[in-house]
Amino acid sequence: MKPSRSPSRCASCALSLGHLNPGFGMSDLQIAVLALVQGITEFLPISSSGHLILVPLLTGWPDQGLLIDVAVHVGSLGAVILYFRRDLATMLRGLTTWRSGRLFDQPGRRLLVMIVIGTIPVLLAGLALKLVGTENLRSLAVIGWATLGFGLLLYVADRFVPQERTMQEMGFGAAFAIGLSQVLALVPGTSRSGITMTTARGLGFRRDEAARFSMLLSIPTIIAAGALLTLDLIELGQTQLRSDALVAALLAFVSAWISIALLMRWLERASFTPFVIYRCVLGVALLACAYGG
Repeated sequence: MKPSRSPSRCASCALSLGHLNPGFGMSDLQIAVLALVQGITEFLPISSSGHLILVPLLTGWPDQGLLIDVAVHVGSLGAVILYFRRDLATMLRGLTTWRSGRLFDQPGRRLLVMIVIGTIPVLLAGLALKLVGTENLRSLAVIGWATLGFGLLLYVADRFVPQERTMQEMGFGAAFAIGLSQVLALVPGTSRSGITMTTARGLGFRRDEAARFSMLLSIPTIIAAGALLTLDLIELGQTQLRSDALVAALLAFVSAWISIALLMRWLERASFTPFVIYRCVLGVALLACAYGG
């Protein structure tokens, strides 16, 4: 039996989407569920696209539409900005106090450069995929295999590589490698946060530092994805702000902030293993749906 197909969107794979449905007539329950699922899973290494694909399968709901996509991206963006506001303030100070020719004489400026280096690959790849289309990448089978395979890869990197390095020790090569791995998240099911944390752990960075850099790296990615979705929304002529979009943004903000806070606290004292187990279960379930009808 051929695997079924269904569209899904997340911060990374949204970079590659084309013409989409504006979305109308959703119930309050559908809006709440989609916003909470997006907010909770966007920053955890468990694949938001894998979860979003399950929602219509289990409920029969139609696609949520572009406006809600933009709303939940804005909510998620607000959460990560609020949580890492001190890091962002440090980067801003480093940029505004640049009075010499020395690029790395201020920690915030150095971190900003690393974020820029890590963002370039996914922006280029996302724009390229948007031009050629990604329908073949959004099948249920692809999402299932990516969820399972990259979950196991996270376990290997987390279990067998010593965790010693901090972000202060990150160089151009490490930042680019983590950013390059983010390109893989354009395949739904990979998980943008999951693959970047996997790469950072594989390079020897501490769990909490790997998560911290991944979260900061998500900010320009979410901004880019949200901008592309907004352009599609403008093209469809659906720019009127609706109350359901505001509710979706608020719910995504709250759930995303809680998930980030809990993840960062967890990684200070424990491993990624629970997320790996969860990904394996989810991946097998998705593959069962894809090949079993």
